[in-house]
Amino acid sequence: MQTNTIHGQYVDILQKRIYPATVFIQEGMILSITECDEAPNQFILPGFIDSHVHIESSMLVPSSFARMAVVHGTIGTISDPHEIANVCGLEGVQYMIDNGKKVPFHFFFGAPSCVPATAFETAGAAIDSIATAKLLASPDIYYLSEMMNFPGVLHQDTEVMQKIKAAHAIGKPVDGHAPGLMGELAKQYIEAGISTDHECFTMEEAIDKLSFGMHILIREGSAAKNFEALYELIDDHPKKIMLCSDDKHPDSLLEGHINQLCARAIAKGINIFNVLRAACINPVLHYKLPTGYARVNDPANLILVEDLIHFKVLETYIDGQLVAKDGLSLIEPVQATSINQFNAHPITISDLELPIATYPSKDGMVPVIHAIDGQLITNVVWTKPTIIDNKIVSDTEKDILKVVVYNRYHAAVPKVGLIQSFGFKSGAIASTVAHDSHNIIAVGVDDESILKAINLVVHEKGGISCVQNELSKVIGLPVAGLMSTEDPYKVANDYIEIDKMAKALGTKLGSPFMTLSFMALLVIPHIKMSDLGLFDGDQFKLY
Repeated sequence: MQTNTIHGQYVDILQKRIYPATVFIQEGMILSITECDEAPNQFILPGFIDSHVHIESSMLVPSSFARMAVVHGTIGTISDPHEIANVCGLEGVQYMIDNGKKVPFHFFFGAPSCVPATAFETAGAAIDSIATAKLLASPDIYYLSEMMNFPGVLHQDTEVMQKIKAAHAIGKPVDGHAPGLMGELAKQYIEAGISTDHECFTMEEAIDKLSFGMHILIREGSAAKNFEALYELIDDHPKKIMLCSDDKHPDSLLEGHINQLCARAIAKGINIFNVLRAACINPVLHYKLPTGYARVNDPANLILVEDLIHFKVLETYIDGQLVAKDGLSLIEPVQATSINQFNAHPITISDLELPIATYPSKDGMVPVIHAIDGQLITNVVWTKPTIIDNKIVSDTEKDILKVVVYNRYHAAVPKVGLIQSFGFKSGAIASTVAHDSHNIIAVGVDDESILKAINLVVHEKGGISCVQNELSKVIGLPVAGLMSTEDPYKVANDYIEIDKMAKALGTKLGSPFMTLSFMALLVIPHIKMSDLGLFDGDQFKLY
């Protein structure tokens, strides 16, 4: 019979008490919590839960993600397999579930609600309401993933409403995704039975949605960073707030996870019990998770931290098993298989030409995507383009570069647009991580560099690449063009190197690859690029 005993200051979040105690674990369960006169000055609390994340964005398969996350005290994730579903359909969702079960970690997967995300891009699969209902019936599926098609909800689209109805019929929650939606439209969206939103980027928007009963997930990922705008909500609405990363690249997962947000909230003066409620308890309550609250007769999913200021994790236990200690993961590596759908062929230099006659224009001005560091939303900038031989070219002086999206699923001509704020002075980057359909996306200062960057990832059948003059680097992502099967710490270090190389091209963006990956995310206003052309996110149509 496997037993463990942990001594320290026990943190009872719901009762708002901290006291010296001995926790006795037997057969994966908390058998007793005994208050005592004294105990070591280290703190016992429930493990952290990321309340909304796409595991695929870490570029790691679930089993590898778990190996890194437990070091930071994360014991579970509310995981939306939307990314791989857009590439490989239901087979991709099952891949994530199966791989996640190979390690001691709690992956709570959802049923993707929007595959494809829109009709204005090419995805690798489609999941209709009938398939969604079958998926929701699985005990491995805990909720309906983010309903990005908020126009479909507002207009009572039959397929959209059938998916929501299927989740409600079996008592599973529905996640939301409605950036900028407020007032009566937000109320209508929420009253359709959608209970969370992780897209708020202003306090005004979050408070508006809270007033209609919605739970707000404060997101701090590798690209979208909303913590500074929203952290005060943790004290103001302690029962309605959760913490999430949404999308986290391997280099930032190497540094920390939900523990970092806890430390930042405490540094802001937020109440410790409210912080830990958001990080450990509210996800369990909302999603009805079988992880417990680190109380007697709960599964032993708990962590030992050095203090309640920095949240340095000393030990992590999942179902009573010690899975991380003193910064080292104790989860054994898993040999992962690959799954993919990739039919793109190398392109030629002529494929990247942008004749002025084919590009949207108005009074000699053309629309340009203006990317915003730390945000998923983009703005539209109308400007006079630089033209040579009746073709639009990149202009580093104006910081206007070419952005290319190339269909990965079947033969097609690349679509070329213009983007501002990448700041490159030379070279190019490319990636098959391009939300949500994951076609190939690239940005660069000259056609030769863009060509080389794209063809590097074509050769790998998925990956990310950087070209800097004669130098080039590529990281292959054989699992759906999204994830690596290599050791997670190697992937993280390789990513650090290629990220450094990309930043050497001249950008001031905090995460150029992550920012690039969202430039094809059509469901986020105001202007994006699809494999079918430039997209107007406000009118919800191609230019």
